[in-house]
Amino acid sequence: IISCLDRDSSHRSHQREKNGYREMRKKLHKRGSEMEERHEEVIKSTYPFCLLKFFKSDVSLVVRSSLELTIYCSFTKAIFFFGQKLNLMQHLKENIEHFSIFHLCNQLTSPRMAVRKRSILALGHLVPCCSLLLFSQLTEHLLTELAKNPPTSVTRTYIQCLATVSWQGGHRVGEHLEKLIPLVVKFTSTEDDELREFCFQAFEAFIRRCPKEMAPHVATVTQLCLKFMTFDPNYNYDDGEEDGDDRMDVEEGFEESDDEYSDDDDMSWKVRRSAVKCLEALISTRRDLLLSYSICPALLARFKEREENVRADVFAAFSTLLRQTRVGSSHHSIIHAGSDSGAKQQEEEPLYLCVQVPVIVKVLHRQLKERSFKSRQGCFCLLTELVHTAPGALEQHIPALIPGIIFSLTDKSTSSTMRIDALSFFNVLLLSHPPQTFQPHMQVLLPAVLACVEDSFYKITSEALLVTQQLIKLMRPQEPTAVSAAFDPKPYVKEVFSVTLKRLKAADIDQEVKERAISCMGHLVCHLGDHLESELQGVLAIFLERLKNEITRLTAVRTITLISASPLKVDLSPILPEALSLLGSFLRKNQRALKLATLACLTAIVTHHSASIKPAALEPVLNEISPLVDESDMHVSQVSITLLTCMAKACPSSLAKICSSVLPGVFRLIHSPLLQGGALAAILDFLQALVLSKATNLSFSAVLKLTSKSPAGSSVLHRQSYHSVARCVAALSSASPEDAPGTVSGLIQQVKDSGSPESDRVLALLCLGEVGRSSSLGRSKELQGVILEAFSSTSEEIKTAASCALGGMAVSSLNEYLPFILKEVSAQPRKQYLLLHSLKEVISACSASSLSPHLESIWTLLFQHCECQEEGTRNLVAECLGKLTLANPAQLLPRLRQQLKTGSPLARSTVVTAVKFTIVDHPAPIDSLLKDCIGDFLKTLQDDDIDVRRVALVMFNSAAHNKPALIRGLLGTVLPQLYKETRIRKDLVREVEMGPFKHSVDDGLDVRKAAFECMYTLLESCLEGLDVLQFLDHVEEGLKDHYDIRVREFPKYHQQTKTLTGVPPPLQVKAGSVKQEFEKQDELRRSAMRAVAALLAVPEVERSPSMADFANQIRSNADMASIYQNFKDSYSLCFLHIITIICVNSLVDSSD
Repeated sequence: IISCLDRDSSHRSHQREKNGYREMRKKLHKRGSEMEERHEEVIKSTYPFCLLKFFKSDVSLVVRSSLELTIYCSFTKAIFFFGQKLNLMQHLKENIEHFSIFHLCNQLTSPRMAVRKRSILALGHLVPCCSLLLFSQLTEHLLTELAKNPPTSVTRTYIQCLATVSWQGGHRVGEHLEKLIPLVVKFTSTEDDELREFCFQAFEAFIRRCPKEMAPHVATVTQLCLKFMTFDPNYNYDDGEEDGDDRMDVEEGFEESDDEYSDDDDMSWKVRRSAVKCLEALISTRRDLLLSYSICPALLARFKEREENVRADVFAAFSTLLRQTRVGSSHHSIIHAGSDSGAKQQEEEPLYLCVQVPVIVKVLHRQLKERSFKSRQGCFCLLTELVHTAPGALEQHIPALIPGIIFSLTDKSTSSTMRIDALSFFNVLLLSHPPQTFQPHMQVLLPAVLACVEDSFYKITSEALLVTQQLIKLMRPQEPTAVSAAFDPKPYVKEVFSVTLKRLKAADIDQEVKERAISCMGHLVCHLGDHLESELQGVLAIFLERLKNEITRLTAVRTITLISASPLKVDLSPILPEALSLLGSFLRKNQRALKLATLACLTAIVTHHSASIKPAALEPVLNEISPLVDESDMHVSQVSITLLTCMAKACPSSLAKICSSVLPGVFRLIHSPLLQGGALAAILDFLQALVLSKATNLSFSAVLKLTSKSPAGSSVLHRQSYHSVARCVAALSSASPEDAPGTVSGLIQQVKDSGSPESDRVLALLCLGEVGRSSSLGRSKELQGVILEAFSSTSEEIKTAASCALGGMAVSSLNEYLPFILKEVSAQPRKQYLLLHSLKEVISACSASSLSPHLESIWTLLFQHCECQEEGTRNLVAECLGKLTLANPAQLLPRLRQQLKTGSPLARSTVVTAVKFTIVDHPAPIDSLLKDCIGDFLKTLQDDDIDVRRVALVMFNSAAHNKPALIRGLLGTVLPQLYKETRIRKDLVREVEMGPFKHSVDDGLDVRKAAFECMYTLLESCLEGLDVLQFLDHVEEGLKDHYDIRVREFPKYHQQTKTLTGVPPPLQVKAGSVKQEFEKQDELRRSAMRAVAALLAVPEVERSPSMADFANQIRSNADMASIYQNFKDSYSLCFLHIITIICVNSLVDSSD
């Protein structure tokens, strides 16, 4: 019933009818759940004993009648569907498994085909639940029987059973593959098409479930796939067909397809299809094959396949190849790492595909004109993948593809799904190619698309409106080139307008069509509004009506934003007063998306149509902005303040009354410890605009006082807000240069006043630094003396602020302050750390050109201190070295690498740490140089010094996170060293006597922590380069390690394949433990439950016996069940731990 409802509701266009269907479906679903719960108790009491009696009875050994076959099938299905739910007693479960497998293996030789097929199906249901011993016995039985060379019909059954067992058994088949593969390969030479089909199905199962164990056999299986995907002994493919007239008419092609396949006894197509599917599995799991074995040309050659089902699978396999190429070439990074073959392959794959594009188009454009819906859908899916993989690659072939697109859109016999697929591909094509590619064909394309806009099926209309919108943008691009600007869109405007207006006016249409019609008409007005003349006012009135409608107002707001920013300067004055009033009211709504869209719309209107706005019209808007400027939602605050900035610049008179409404909220936000990033930048722009506009009665000094004044109800500013206030003071000073000297003098006096509160002196120092960063303060003896005196303060806060101030002042006065800093670093050993911090500020903020004259002096000074005994100082030196290297990587990176050979362990650790700071999270000139030498820096993972290995792991983690392509090709050599560092080394554990007590100290703990952090990062960035099962073995060892490591590892992994006879020891608390131990164990429990929640979210995970037992233990323990339920209910709020990443990427199936 539910299935029928779903099918029927999909054809309903009215929203009310759809809602009715949804409500009926919910009630039916609830009723079904109640019935299932009621019958479960009955099944529990009868099922196990009936099933056991059935398999023990002699009569079941031979299934004679159709009734017995039905009963037999029902009982075998029950093993899978109810076995885990009912939690059978252990002896019953073992007996059932034993008798089931014994009985089912006997039925594999039954003379009745139906019995054999049902037996295979039943074995597939049993395999996930059976023990490892029974699974091995079953596999050995199949091997033994196959080795006897049984009759072909029996061999087919055994091979088919082998494929099913492999699919359901997961990685457990892997240990038997060395014996299985030669047997299956041998049977592919048997002249039996069905047997060959089952052989390739078995290969596919082996590849999907045991990719690691199949690695030695990949070459053999690939060659077999390439051989048998062309196996068609009863048909002669004439190569001349492909070179024939590509412009053949459609009717002629249809007549040929009528006779292309008529031999019903020919089963060779099944062999070809299974070979193609197996090849697709190889492509999916082995990216290294993309350029090997000529897979791409082989698949291209099979595009001429005569059988429709096989051709569809060929298209699917080629689409997978394209998808794999795209995944490999866009992994988290801009560059490709190393000079290894893997990195070279990643660079070659897209280029290789681009060379093949003409061949692909030549073959597909004929397929696009065939009557076969399935073939055309496969073509569109394949071409969509090609466009995503190589954007712009089809630019030269658009004329060849357009006839096929037009045919699918206009042919009366074309199904709705076919039209939607064609429109979807056309939209992708328009988005990924330049306008001038399509402009010459507009006369042909537009009528076909507009006819789809008028289609009665709402999904076609919606997709066609989206395509029409893209065509409008192509007619007159916002940034036209010389070629695209020459195109005249005027002949097409009226036709597009009339069709779109019809949909825009309609009230009884689907919600999606309404929104697309509004958006499409908005783009038409934005790009071609000057051609609409008198029709424009009527369209704006409709937009105003849609703005009043709760359902369409969000789309209408976004459309008005688009029109407001149009370079055509569309006159909005007829609707502006009422629209502003409506937009102001939207700011009170709880819908966050509507608030943000409304603020963006108001910003666009104020920026581009300020002349049409009266100050009084903006008062309602200002009244609604005040509550939005709040730290509870920084993004909304940022957009609100951006609107205020636009008003201060374009309509300054409208801000006359903001002193009592909006400004207090802005100053509260300035003093918020959460302020940073875009919100802070927006406030800086607003303050400058406010001072320059002079719209309010507040003077520069008044605004400055309000900015630095402590918030109401608090005597001092929050420590985190000091830097925000300092930047605001600097922004105000730069906006009013005439007041800046007095501001600086006041700040100096405040620092010198020893009687001032510490917080005021810290803030004054930070303000001096920010003011000096934006404008030169000159070389003042008084200022230098004040800073150096602050370095001698007893307050660490003042010292740090003075260090930041000195560095900030040096940024705009480099020649005056940098020599002073370098001199003081050598002359003041006690102040060395603070001065190096100032130097870091200078290097971070200055451009490469300004630092160039001072590179050598800075470099020399830094290496004089790279062996300092204090780790904090060494880290500062390393950061300075890394950031300095970014200024001139070609000169300094090789010198940094040379230091690895000559330095002491302290120097090597400093150099390796410096490399970490050269790996930034955005493209940089150093990337191409770093990829050639990062392998040398990673060799320090084998260093004898433990601290060097630790910082090398930290550097490796940074590379894996920010630029994974740098290390992806080096994983083969780095992973063994990484796994080695996860082990506990007894020689690094020592005992320390603390009075009467002895305390164990593990010097290798920090290294192991760093190693496990690297493993976590690799799962996010380089998952395809890991052997997951080997990886999990090392994570499992982490569960036995120190608490600090276990608490990281429990959320990442759980032992699914091990037999769990009770709650693991780390979840138990020793008797007599102190409070801290209980807290630690509680944290371990919560971490473990995160992993359990992730594991149990995997589909069919409880088919794994050990996981099912463990889940039952969790649910039967009240404390554990409560913790688990909390994580299950709020799983979206949990951290993305390692095991979650593995599950989502589906590299291990539920039985693993």
